[in-house]
Amino acid sequence: MDRRDFIKASAMAAATAALGSENALALEAPPGKTPGVTWDKAPCRFCGTGCHVQVGVEAGKVVSIAGDRKAEVNKGLLCVKGYHVGLALYGKDRLTTPMLRKDGQLVPISWDEALGVVADRVMKDPKGFAFYGSGQWTIPEGYAALKFMKGGLGNNHIDPNARLCMASAVTGFLATYGVDEPAGCFDDLDHCTVVITWGNNPAEMHPVLFSRLMDRRSRGEKFTYIDLGTRRTRSTAFADHYLQFKPHTDTAVANGIMHLLLERGTYDKAFVEKHCAFRKNTEPLSLPGEAADFEAFKKHLAQYTPEKVEAISGVKADQIRMLADLFGNRDQRVTSLWCMGMNQHTQGTAINSLVHGVHLFSGHFGKPGDAPTSLTGQPSACGTVREVGTLAHALPGGRLVAKPEDRAETEQMWNIPAGRINEKPGYHTVELWKRFSTPAAEGGDIHTVWVQVTNPAQTMPNLHKLVDPSRKDPDKFLIVSDVYPTATVKIADLVLPSAMWVEKNGMTGNSERRTQQWFKMVAPPGEARDDCWQTIAVAKLLHDRGHPGMKDKDGRFLFAVKDEAGNEIPIWDFAHYYDVNVDKHLFEEYRPFSRKKHKDLAPYDEYVRARGMRWPVVEQKDGSWRETRFRFSEFDDPYVKKGAGIEFYHSPTKDGRAQLWIHDYAPPPESPDGEFPMWLCTGRVLEHWHSGTMTMRIPQLSRAMPNAYVEVNSTDARRMGIQNGETVRVETRRGKLDLPAWVDGRGSPPEGSIFIPFFDERLLVNMLTLEAHDPHSKQPDYKKCAARIVRLRATVSGAARGGPS
Repeated sequence: MDRRDFIKASAMAAATAALGSENALALEAPPGKTPGVTWDKAPCRFCGTGCHVQVGVEAGKVVSIAGDRKAEVNKGLLCVKGYHVGLALYGKDRLTTPMLRKDGQLVPISWDEALGVVADRVMKDPKGFAFYGSGQWTIPEGYAALKFMKGGLGNNHIDPNARLCMASAVTGFLATYGVDEPAGCFDDLDHCTVVITWGNNPAEMHPVLFSRLMDRRSRGEKFTYIDLGTRRTRSTAFADHYLQFKPHTDTAVANGIMHLLLERGTYDKAFVEKHCAFRKNTEPLSLPGEAADFEAFKKHLAQYTPEKVEAISGVKADQIRMLADLFGNRDQRVTSLWCMGMNQHTQGTAINSLVHGVHLFSGHFGKPGDAPTSLTGQPSACGTVREVGTLAHALPGGRLVAKPEDRAETEQMWNIPAGRINEKPGYHTVELWKRFSTPAAEGGDIHTVWVQVTNPAQTMPNLHKLVDPSRKDPDKFLIVSDVYPTATVKIADLVLPSAMWVEKNGMTGNSERRTQQWFKMVAPPGEARDDCWQTIAVAKLLHDRGHPGMKDKDGRFLFAVKDEAGNEIPIWDFAHYYDVNVDKHLFEEYRPFSRKKHKDLAPYDEYVRARGMRWPVVEQKDGSWRETRFRFSEFDDPYVKKGAGIEFYHSPTKDGRAQLWIHDYAPPPESPDGEFPMWLCTGRVLEHWHSGTMTMRIPQLSRAMPNAYVEVNSTDARRMGIQNGETVRVETRRGKLDLPAWVDGRGSPPEGSIFIPFFDERLLVNMLTLEAHDPHSKQPDYKKCAARIVRLRATVSGAARGGPS
């Protein structure tokens, strides 16, 4: 059985088990041929692949899910989570009414009271109010939140959970090309002759994309798959070569490849001379860095011999030579894929830049199959966070709050007074939560955080430091908009019930620059309401209370929407929110921002008619709209000058050149020692998505993977006397956690290394993790810290949450 058949059979077998349940989904029913069922399109609610699904609705409820056979992304295939996505709407504990904490308990209140509480917190001190969002925000939701904060409150304290997962990918792209997001697309998987996964596990994390690769083998196509990792995973089982490196040493591996390309003369000299420049860090560190030259680059690489790289990383010298052989062969088409392993890294910007550098230096860039491509874990980390700009330092379309011309342009497009947008970037995620968990008298100037579409009380690193203290401070107030009683909802002061996925209109942008659209198909339960409406309703209440920021220069409400006759529609009143397509209005307002960085978006109605389009989307002479698969390449990108071949038209050096960066290997902030002798890594599993808020409420998925565990190497287990399934205690310098051991289970960590997934809110691994972060991206390193395992005399039932040992 090939990989595609295996995934589909496994997913369908698990999904078919749902047929006997109350919320059964009739899977793969032919669209339009099932009596009583109406069908419409939507992207999957889970990861950044953006698989297209056909959603079947009957009697106001989602009853069927099928993969869209005509969709280029997934070609009719879904993973086990995707086939069950409809069930995510129907957990028994959906939030259905606003709740306010009174006398220590969350009690139901009206929406009017709830909105008033939010407005009160803003008016208390607008400068100390923060918005914490998500790569799960739709494009209009993120745009509304960004405009509310930066155009309304004049406050830049808005940041997303995507800071925790892809910020280093962003800084890597910016440092190299001067503009964010991949140049290639998923089509590269169909054309590459070599694919390298750098510390990621696509067989479980992006299974539909992985099956696309493995499907080629079932057709007799040949390609080489190399898995670079710190532990063996399900992806490793399909690799031609597994190259195991010590945690944090991937920078040495990348430098070692370029060392050999230079030494052998197999780098692409013509490509480098025509299209590349050289860059190095400054002191103090700054992302632009400063110019270097080829001689400095050459001198830097001289130390990274195969033998030295082996000594640093543990990757055999001959394996480094094998990688250099492949990159040095221009007849090959090499695609690199990465995700959290490279991003959640205190040298995240460095390793991202270096992998781009390996491709540029070898000339493996700009042709189908030749691409360095980061993958994202959330459905709109790209479309909302990176493109809309819901980051503490950003404005829409790649603009920056620190640039006067960008502020002025944004103020003009929003028709707000000059100077309203604050020039000082807000707090990045780790700093924001640190300030929220610090008393005001000690510098904790964030008094309120409004959380939408994310679960920081489970996903922030070092929870004891960054989240828990705020819950003991009466001056700190936590507002949470969500669909289920998550770990964050349970500690909130105010809870707002939200609509989810096809219970509202939406647009998202996936990992290959593909923007997708869907319409509301079913009603949310009870009084649950759209996140976008919640933001606009609070803005209107502030407007009515006289907050000057909620008006534009002409005195109009910041989110005013008018009908064809010019009458304002009261979209702040939920009874009238769907009198007009608010998503379309916000998207069309946002769309002009996309052109400055050549991320051009088509009109809203074009996305209604399409299964997504990859930007830049450019209008043709006949009035049609054409997407772009391969950026910076003349054969496909309309913005590349004729005859240029390759052009990096947003080059940091303003000369059309990409940057080859000089970055040295540096040790991690915390390593195993005598007291804590093991490496701890965290991550996801196939059955669950992120913190498990949705997937743990899908019976078939929660039964398949009911709880978190600690993955232990069999040699370590024998040495410590640990039996499979035995409850053990994992300790770090920050906390301790009791959970079952899985000895050489689905994955196999090397000796001295353990792995714990983070989906289980009863077993919070982020009590143990480290908040140390990359100096440029500010992204924390969840992939490595020092830990130890302690055998317990008796099995501990349930989960134990403890503070530092």
